[in-house]
Amino acid sequence: MNDVQTELLFTTYKPLLFSLAYRMLGSVQDAEDIVQDAYITWSEQEMDLVQNPKAYLCKIVTNRCLDLLRSARKQRETYVGPWLPEPLLADNKEDPALHYVMKESLSTAYLLLLEQLSETERAVFLLREVLEYDYRFISEMVGKSSSNCRQIFHRAKKAIGNYTTSTLSPPKASALTEQFVAAVVSGNVSNLLNLLAVDAKLISDGGGKIKAALVPILGAERISRFYMGIMAKTSEELSFKYTNVNGEPGIVLYVEQQVFGVLSLQIKNDLIQTIYWVVNPDKLTHIT
Repeated sequence: MNDVQTELLFTTYKPLLFSLAYRMLGSVQDAEDIVQDAYITWSEQEMDLVQNPKAYLCKIVTNRCLDLLRSARKQRETYVGPWLPEPLLADNKEDPALHYVMKESLSTAYLLLLEQLSETERAVFLLREVLEYDYRFISEMVGKSSSNCRQIFHRAKKAIGNYTTSTLSPPKASALTEQFVAAVVSGNVSNLLNLLAVDAKLISDGGGKIKAALVPILGAERISRFYMGIMAKTSEELSFKYTNVNGEPGIVLYVEQQVFGVLSLQIKNDLIQTIYWVVNPDKLTHIT
């Protein structure tokens, strides 16, 4: 296999590798770094010795992710306030990174469920549930027996539970998002309350780098008061870009034409159930 063929083959699997790394880490930047690292290892390998390129590349990425998760464990434990994954924006509905995964496995809620799992459980679960590998390949990737991987998967699946996403059509979800923004910006409390589930929840991630709620804000009325308080104090020029965030409707907020935060909505029964709000600047550097 020549260099051109080697690069073309890697390009074919690159979206798959990114989707695996992102779900493992919840970080766009780290996922991109690991995929690039996998390419370097791949390009230096004797291709004739690689019988299954896809499995070989997935193993590299899985192991790099496991190493990074283990080394970052203490840092995660001391994280200030709620932790949310870096927002993954997909304006293009044909983004190839989305072809390799079930839509629900992109969502912020799903990625937060994965946080309950140990590093190895997360790897086994994703390789089986999302990428549909058989246990023989998974055992080679994580260094455990096939039967052990099977047990790990069933334990992880039980912990995750039966996760379901909104059945709201994309146009209706987008319309609901625009109504939400309009209600907040105009200060229309009544409209905002009509859009929120009574037990709605707002989770904000500032990472200790920027002011954000250190605990989730619970209930439609509290969320409404929170937003009305912010808008009353805001004098800067605000602008919005409607987009797709982790497979769900969302917006990028700009303050004085600079990216300030990314908001996404989890919608259930035609109402906003959870608002995810990422303002940690370290998690926004990949967004222009």
